[in-house]
Amino acid sequence: MALLHHGITPDIIIATDGGPWALRHIYPALRHIQKNTILAANLCAALPSQCADMSFLVINDGSFWQSVILHELKIPSVIIPQRGTVVATAAELAFMLSSGNIYIAGADFSILDIRSHVKPYSFDSLFYSCANRLTPFYSTVFKRSNLIQQGQSMDIYASWFSSQLPVWQKRIFSINKSNIFKEANPLENTETIKDNEYIKTVCLNEKPSCAIQALLSAIKNPEYAENIKQELNSLLFHGEECINEEKIETALRKITGAK
Repeated sequence: MALLHHGITPDIIIATDGGPWALRHIYPALRHIQKNTILAANLCAALPSQCADMSFLVINDGSFWQSVILHELKIPSVIIPQRGTVVATAAELAFMLSSGNIYIAGADFSILDIRSHVKPYSFDSLFYSCANRLTPFYSTVFKRSNLIQQGQSMDIYASWFSSQLPVWQKRIFSINKSNIFKEANPLENTETIKDNEYIKTVCLNEKPSCAIQALLSAIKNPEYAENIKQELNSLLFHGEECINEEKIETALRKITGAK
């Protein structure tokens, strides 16, 4: 949203969050996307129906159930494990698709006073709509910034990026002040994006029932059954006990609309 506010249209939009709140970050972009804009998303991501006509770059987080579906439907993908923040996914994807330096903006993983995210922020409209005389906008933002600090999520993300810097061989920089990345000017490096084998166009005519059947077949295989049941249980039933194949099948058909 901040990029669009400053007249910058992204070439790739990345979505990894399965929560409905994540749609708030995507809706603004849909009003400004170009014909060649690519949506990079994993199979867990919450996506609005308006994305149906976009070009997709599928991200496989390495889980068994995703690998089964993508193999069955013959969909090319890149494997990037979930890291808790889409910024990490964006960085790893950028390393895959380019040969030059990577420049990050607006990701310092810190809170400035009560500001937790770069402005404008997609959730601001929610806070403004709930604001009233007894619950002012800034009180809501103050409480939220405190919760984020207490949860220490930003510290966890910062620690992960710091541990990755040696692996990335000094290819990642920040275009603004950062407590993690070295600051650099992107205009000093003019290396171009390399031709890559990851973005391919495929025609997908298969129905969701094909993917469901592949998962159900995997569940019946003793070698894979326990692993795939655990993965689907956490996604579909929040870790309930005594989840059987029939219950999983019913949930999958309900989600996909398959008969």
